[in-house]
Amino acid sequence: MSGEPSAAADFYDAAYRSAGERGARWRELGALGKADHVERLLDARVDRLVEIGCGDGALLAELERRGAAGSLHGFDVSEEAVRAARARGLESVEVFDGRRVPVANDAFDAAVLSHVLEHVPDPVALLREAARTAPTVVIEVPLERSLSARRSSRRALSEGAGHVRAFDHAEAQRIVATAGLRLGRELMDPLPAAVHVFFAETPGARLTGRVKSAVRRGVFAVSPALAARLFTVHYACACTRS
Repeated sequence: MSGEPSAAADFYDAAYRSAGERGARWRELGALGKADHVERLLDARVDRLVEIGCGDGALLAELERRGAAGSLHGFDVSEEAVRAARARGLESVEVFDGRRVPVANDAFDAAVLSHVLEHVPDPVALLREAARTAPTVVIEVPLERSLSARRSSRRALSEGAGHVRAFDHAEAQRIVATAGLRLGRELMDPLPAAVHVFFAETPGARLTGRVKSAVRRGVFAVSPALAARLFTVHYACACTRS
């Protein structure tokens, strides 16, 4: 969602067209952990849930499969993504301009922004807009202000994915506070081995991925704060209007 809305839409339309079946499977794998986080942070089934920046609907589809909400809705800037979401059977998914969600105040019980705020030039404004639509907002971002993420290869991957800002724990909390929201439950996740081996093409690469995953989860078990300084972990929180 970088830059002007039309440029962002073009960027993500092209990304979804080029990602193919493997890209869809990658997003479905990621949706498993993201759905775990949403369920843990909400701690109860809600009547009406909206995902702002829902992409191809992988997370919404997983939440629907789990019965996490009575009704599920989604908005995204990319027409290609919305078409893919509807192909999953998600009918209540629409294109929006990336700034204002075309619904009334408190149209939903919970809003989800999962791996969206790192893509937008003004995350505070979008977070406030999410809070306008629902009293509870769940956000998730990668914490990329880490030693590992400083490598040029990792920066290139993030930029290629459309990331326009990098978060650490303190910055994520600052965004929530600046948006005028009260921080509730939080969690961090070093990610499972399946994520680290997904793109591995050889047995050796898969072994390396599993070892990397084991080392990272070991460090995380000892000190989540140290883990976040060394390598990228995912951070999620629930916040409410103060």
